Amino acid sequence: MTSSEALTQLADPAQGWRQAVLAGLVGHSAEPLNCETPPPLLGGAVTPAGRFFRRNHFPIPDLDAAAWRLEVNGLVRRPVTLSLDELKSAGCESVTAVLECAGNGRTRFSPPAAGEPWGLGAVGNARWTGVPLADVLDKAGLLPGAREVIFRGADSGTVEGSAETIAFERSLDLSRALGSGALLAFAMNDEPLPVRHGFPVRLVVPGQYAVASVKWLTGITVTGQRFGGFFQASHYVYEWQRGGAVVREPVGAIAVRALITAPAAGDELTRGRLRVSGVAWSGAAPVHRVEVSLNGGRWRAADLAGERASRGWQQWELQAQTGAGAQLAIRVRATDRLGRTQPGQPEWNRRGYGGNFIHEVTVRLR
Repeated sequence: MTSSEALTQLADPAQGWRQAVLAGLVGHSAEPLNCETPPPLLGGAVTPAGRFFRRNHFPIPDLDAAAWRLEVNGLVRRPVTLSLDELKSAGCESVTAVLECAGNGRTRFSPPAAGEPWGLGAVGNARWTGVPLADVLDKAGLLPGAREVIFRGADSGTVEGSAETIAFERSLDLSRALGSGALLAFAMNDEPLPVRHGFPVRLVVPGQYAVASVKWLTGITVTGQRFGGFFQASHYVYEWQRGGAVVREPVGAIAVRALITAPAAGDELTRGRLRVSGVAWSGAAPVHRVEVSLNGGRWRAADLAGERASRGWQQWELQAQTGAGAQLAIRVRATDRLGRTQPGQPEWNRRGYGGNFIHEVTVRLR
């Protein structure tokens, strides 16, 4: 067996599934492993690694940290090969950032959209520690004509319409690669990065849908051409019908969204004082305002709780009275500092991306 083959032995899918179920996640498939976190488990400043959603297209590779290498090549002056220890010695930074699957909320679209049937829990917020991508690219030295940076994961498999085995690859335009604060992360919530979340190193791109944050990273290639890989140009692309034509646009910044984490849908509450709480985030700008409506009434401003978030999610809460009636419908929406407000009905697209529907839960009163 070659060293390359040794690096890509598959992790045990049954074990990954059991871990997810025991953590309270909702599973959609065991191989590849795809599961989400129920909103009531998403409260708090950060999401524990065990409760963080899993999104995969191929089997999880089992990488040996001692044998792992990161190759940086293409339009660079000095191609670089780094071991894990060499990468860590380059100096590190930490950022708390949201990762959200572009298909989160897909099941709310009507007619149904194609893809994994995500509810609202394909999202998590963690403290990521690693080496700034910009520092590694600077070490390699960019050549004139550099336009995009391609990131290759160790996971691979076949995709729809082809029998060819491909690696998971995504790219960033050079300006975003250098200016987004992207990290080559080797720690999550101050612990070594778990296998299920990309061990030993993953890319983390704050503000972008999680598909950009390539897991099990093994290669970085700087190119002067627009990258046309499957997961860049075919699969993670908005497709809208407008004026009789199909308009396509790659997924990018995370859409503004708020979730209610307490109370949970179906809870039975005593009439009187009510506390509603949750989290909110946006990829384009920090959250500016969160509003709550009870039983279709006026929107009330919630209090932004905890630390003010820049890349991570913002905790919020509202104290109110339940009023009369046997049920109470609670709705929430968020607005970011660029003035983008969560819509009641996001625009339908074929793959159900960017489904930041207003979140509503209904509880019973006694």
